[in-house]
Order: sequence, then C-alpha cells, then structure tokens
Amino acid sequence: MNIIIVGAGRVGESVAESLVSEKNDITLVDTDPARLRVLQERLDLRGVVGNAIQPSVLKDAGIEDADMVIACAPQDETNLVVCKVARHAYNVPTTIARLRSPEFEDGSELLDKAGFDVDRVICPEQTVTAYIRKLIEYPEALQVLEFAHGLVSLIAVRAVAGGPLVRHSLSEIPQLVPDAQMRIVAIYRQDAAIAEISGETRIEPGDEVFVLAATEHIRSVLGALRKMDRPVRRIMIAGGGKVGLRLAREIGADYQLKIIETQRARCEYLATQLPGEVLVLQGDSTDEDLLGDENVQDMDLFLALTSDDEDNIMSCLLAKRMGAHRVLALINRKAYADLVQGQGTQIDIAISPSQTVIGELLTHVRRGDVAAVYSLRRGSAEVLEVIARGDRKSSK
Repeated sequence: MNIIIVGAGRVGESVAESLVSEKNDITLVDTDPARLRVLQERLDLRGVVGNAIQPSVLKDAGIEDADMVIACAPQDETNLVVCKVARHAYNVPTTIARLRSPEFEDGSELLDKAGFDVDRVICPEQTVTAYIRKLIEYPEALQVLEFAHGLVSLIAVRAVAGGPLVRHSLSEIPQLVPDAQMRIVAIYRQDAAIAEISGETRIEPGDEVFVLAATEHIRSVLGALRKMDRPVRRIMIAGGGKVGLRLAREIGADYQLKIIETQRARCEYLATQLPGEVLVLQGDSTDEDLLGDENVQDMDLFLALTSDDEDNIMSCLLAKRMGAHRVLALINRKAYADLVQGQGTQIDIAISPSQTVIGELLTHVRRGDVAAVYSLRRGSAEVLEVIARGDRKSSK
C-alpha cells in the first residue's frame, strides 16, 4: 500500500516503523527537516518537509497515488483539514485522523462525508485511559486485551513462586485448574521469548506469561499464576494533563483518589472538572515530603502520567520505595520502557502510549478480515483477531 503519514512525532514514528516492515511504501510529512532526516536514516521511507494542509505539499508526497492517509500531527485542526483535502481533492480511499478532542468521535456528523470526511478517529489519550482502567480492575496483570466483543481476553501476567501452575508443565494445566479453560500462547523468560512452547514447557517464577481465556475466567487464571492482590481502592495520580484528567473523570467517583499537578492554574481547572471527593494537590510528584504527607505508603496504585518520562520514572521509584503497593509509569521512549519494566525492577508496569494506539491503526492497514490488532510487550509481538470466511473446501 502507498501510505502517507502526516506528523513525525512519537505516534507517527511508531506507525511508520510498524508499516515499513510490512513492505508498504511510506511517505512521512513533517515541518521539521531534522526530525525527518533522522527517521529517513533509520527507516526505509521517504520524507517530505512542509505543512500537509497545503495541497502542493501533499502532491510532493504523492497524494494522487495514495491508498491511505494517516494524519497524526500534534494539532486536531491540522489532521481534520488534511483528511478533508485528501478525500475531496484527491479521492484517497481511506483517511484516519488522530484527534485529542472528545467532541470528535466515530459516527459524529462532523466526520461524515458532508463534514471532514474521516473514516476513523484515533485518540491516544482515550486508548491509554481505557488500557489503564483494565489494569486497575485486574491489578495482578501486566496487560489485558479484549477480543470478540469482550468475550475473550488475552492476559499478560508475571508468574510468582507459589502459584498453582508455577513449576508445572503446560500439559498439567487441565488437572491443576479444571474450572478455567485457558491457552498459554507465549512465555517470555529473562526478556526473551521461548521459541517453541509444548506440553513439556514448564512455567518458572519470573516468567511473563500470555494467557488466552474467557473474560469471565480472568481472575481464576491470574490466581493460578500468582497470589491475588487486594482490590484497588486508593489511587494517587501524578500529572493532571490530558490522560490524568480523563482517567480521574472516569474513576473519581469509584475510588479514593488524589491527583498531584505542578501548575496552579491547571490545579484550579482540575478542581472544577472532577468530583468533589477527588483531592487535587499542587506540588511536585518527585517531592519525598509531599508523598509522605499524602500517605503514599497507603496507596494500592500510584500512577505517574505526566508528559516527562524522567519525572514519571523517578516518582514511581520514589513511591515504590516509600511503600506504594503497585506503581505504573507512562513512558514515551521505548528504550526507557524496556529498561524499567522487567523482573527485578521496581516499576511494575511501563506503558508506551504510541504502542497502545498502534493496534487501532494497524487494524485498518492489514489486508483481509482483520477485526483487531494489539501490540504486545511494547512492539516485540502482535496478536490479531481475524474473521475466517468460507468452509473447509474454499478456505485454507
């Protein structure tokens, strides 16, 4: 496919990296020539410098032969205009826009043919929020992905000594856990995948195990691999930005919630947007005195969701050292995420926003009847849900 990606930020880079490896012809458009030069040296793609809302720039990018435009520039307005121009001026078959505003959703009249003519909207902030909510619901899991309209889930969990399945072979699972059907689909040991899994493969403490099971059996599956944590009730969020605010809005009424934000004006805004029982604090989430005063040691979950990777890592390490039960960091740089999440590290979960959203884009790029695509372990593997057509005679 000929694909034009507008915006060479973290999301655009991740999308380009995934699509280039699948023999697509990728053209990346951005206003920063230095950024494009770095990506061109690393990836097999073509870079075009310019503002993509200008038809001349889109022409230079080969818009007339494009099969798809993915607009993921920083500004919603840019992405909407790019999709409109691509469809109406050049009849591009598929347009996808990254939009942060919650007022533009799939199915909105503003996005139909009479409006901006966007086929699919992707909102990284909402995707990350939904991802974190699943981890709040299942605090023992590292990743929870749903398929088949929520009937089936793929769960990533770190096995610990004492779990019913730990130090046993996979062939023993039906006898050890008879009440929950499950399928082990991958095991990572010391950050490397076990190449071939068979009935003789044993689950060892520290293994990162990916299990497929009915969603209603998730808790049984988690309990088979590790001791069940207490339900999450007390949460502290570091960072009142777009992700922090979205999450606090959704969970504020259900949990004892504290949110720390550095900017006074943003704190005042948060206070007007969140339920009265949510405590909004102005301060630095890496301030040991502040965390101590706010009893971080009593928190079931500490979430570092600022836009600064280093602050998120340091605040999580500090909160964990001070006694927070479980800590989660939002980390944009993949190298950082790989570094801080693993057996023996203090950060329980590292989330890469670009990797959580990449699956939504890939669902529309994959050829055939692909219903869902998810990225595993920050891009090291993928899982797909596909629709099988035909019968034994007509389909392989």
